[in-house]
Amino acid sequence: QVQLVESGGGSVQAGGSLRLSCATSGYTRSTNCVGWFRQAPGKERERVARISSQGFTVYADSVKGRFTISQDNAKNTVYLQMNTLKPEDTAMYYCAAGIFWGMCSDYWGQGTQVTVSS
Repeated sequence: QVQLVESGGGSVQAGGSLRLSCATSGYTRSTNCVGWFRQAPGKERERVARISSQGFTVYADSVKGRFTISQDNAKNTVYLQMNTLKPEDTAMYYCAAGIFWGMCSDYWGQGTQVTVSS
């Protein structure tokens, strides 16, 4: 089993920044990627960014150029640096770890709320 714990959410004004953290533990060698997802009320879940164990990254068009995903292997932690936040970034943010790069969502954290006010 792999456990994931998110932190770093909060409330910020538009244009501000937040950094989310996803601490992983357990049998992390079974997974090959970690992704950040978000879901706003009444909307479908969206995959925001993902990173492979080798450091390859992919971003959703909606956050490209504003968000950066990174990992610290020594700390077993994946980060999501979010800059130039917009009200439409308001959502519950989840991290997930996966075996397969395509889905990257076999194990989930409990989520952290991000609220961006205009």
